[in-house]
Amino acid sequence: MAELLIGQGFDVHRFCAGRPLRLCGVTLPSEVGLEGHSDADVALHAVTDAILGALGAGDIGHHFPPSDPQWAGADSGRFVRHAVALASQRGFGVGNCDLTLIGERPRVAPHREVLRNSLAELLGIDVGLVSVKATTTEGLGWAGRGEGLAAMAVVLLRGGADRGR
Repeated sequence: MAELLIGQGFDVHRFCAGRPLRLCGVTLPSEVGLEGHSDADVALHAVTDAILGALGAGDIGHHFPPSDPQWAGADSGRFVRHAVALASQRGFGVGNCDLTLIGERPRVAPHREVLRNSLAELLGIDVGLVSVKATTTEGLGWAGRGEGLAAMAVVLLRGGADRGR
C-alpha cells in the first residue's frame, strides 16, 4: 500500500545589487540578485522546506542555520539534495513538485523549461512531474513594488509500494 505525505514551503528574499539571481539552481540574467546568507535561491528554499515539512523534519533554518558561516554563499541545490536524501532514508521519493514564484520580476516564461529541468534533476524525478509558475501581485505590497521575490512550493512524497512512480 502506498503512503503519501504532502508538504508546503514558502520563502522570500529581498532584491539587492551585486549578486547573481539564482532560481531553481540556475543563474538568470538580471541586474539584481537576491540577498541572503546562501546563494538566496528563493525557489529551492521553498522546495526544501516543502520536503522537510512533509517529513515533519523541521525547516531549512534548522538544517542549515544562517548563523553558521559554512553556509555562506552555499549552493541551495545542496539543501534540496539533503532533503531528498532524508526522504529516501525514510522510504520516500518525490512524487511531484509544484512551485510558484511571486513578484514583478524576473519574467519566468522565457526560462521556464530550463528551471523545470534543473529542479527535476535536483529532485530526481521526471520533468513532467515538475511545475514552475509565476504570478505578480498586481503592483500591491512589497512584491508589487519590486522589492523582492517570494516562492511557494508543494511537494508530494510517495512511500511504500508506490515509491518512485
